[in-house]
Amino acid sequence: MIVFLTIKEIWRGKGRFFLFSMVIALITVLVLFIAGLAEGLAAANKEYIEKVDGQLIAFQENVKLSTLSSRLSDADLRQIRRVDGVSAVGPVALSNATIVLPDGEEPLDVSLVGVRPGQPGEAPAFEGRNLDKPRAFETVIDGNLADRNGIALGDEITIKTIQATDEELFTLEVVGITDGRQFFFLPSIFVPEQVWDKVRSQPAAGEFGREITYNIMAIQLDDPNNWEPMAAKIQDEVDGVEVVDPVTAYEAAPGYAEQQGTLNTQRAFTMLIGILVIGGFFQIQTIQKIPNIGMLKALGLSNGMVGGAVVLQIILVTAMGVLIGAALTFGLSLGLPSGIPILFTPQSAATAIVSLILIGPAGGLVSVRQALKVEPLIALGLSS
Repeated sequence: MIVFLTIKEIWRGKGRFFLFSMVIALITVLVLFIAGLAEGLAAANKEYIEKVDGQLIAFQENVKLSTLSSRLSDADLRQIRRVDGVSAVGPVALSNATIVLPDGEEPLDVSLVGVRPGQPGEAPAFEGRNLDKPRAFETVIDGNLADRNGIALGDEITIKTIQATDEELFTLEVVGITDGRQFFFLPSIFVPEQVWDKVRSQPAAGEFGREITYNIMAIQLDDPNNWEPMAAKIQDEVDGVEVVDPVTAYEAAPGYAEQQGTLNTQRAFTMLIGILVIGGFFQIQTIQKIPNIGMLKALGLSNGMVGGAVVLQIILVTAMGVLIGAALTFGLSLGLPSGIPILFTPQSAATAIVSLILIGPAGGLVSVRQALKVEPLIALGLSS
């Protein structure tokens, strides 16, 4: 009976219910795009740090976990490596460069990441091979860079950096392609640390050849699950370093928390608007059909059946709107330019869709309560 009443009413008012489902669909599109934007901006900020092959990351002490302000040396690396429980340490040096594209295309800014081949911190090549020669002018590139710019294995790329006051060009051979490893909103290219020191932008000529100064160190542990006490142990035994897990490291990035907080607030307000819109619509619906509900109750329909029919109606209309909205979002996402930082992950999309389906009953609780309070005689005008 509950299903019959629900389907019958939706079918008789299909135009009205379809229009309201489209309103829910537009709310769904907004929520999913905000979720995708939050994921995309977060990924552009944290991809490399999040995927680093180490359980801990070492920074210089008192720099508020700023990768660009942190300065570490080979002496720090040796001290960390001597700590009992540390299995490997890889230095990571960070800078920026520009890829000069052929045919007059707009140059592309990238993060230039210097790593020690075979040590933590390097990016694994999922196509081609890893870096293996400390002085070879070769690179493993970010998968985003390969996809968007058509760079393939074996290609040579030309990068431009500033040496003192002059622009210098260097040629690197692409020997590997990794997955998405953006750093600070730029795709990354990985080179051996010796090559990084030679090609990086430098404030004065003749700096190459000095001891390399690194930004962070990626640390692998004998027992990966023991990372928390190991972080404290390394800080106690090595002067001048601060050691944290990758999550803490990327959450400390400038603007990351504020950016995600803003987007999450927008998403919460959009959900609240959805609850109010759905609640208002179904409350009006319930007011309009009070005489019908009164007649059904007079014929012996229980409160349970009346409430069940209202709840099922809310769920079906909301689910239809959410599914239409999800389909619209997917279609629109296919046409977005590649530079827009929107990323739809199965987890974030599923969370948003389930949340949207649940806000239907949440918004319609008032109308359910209103339907249960209907008195048959009063509703039919047979009582004073």
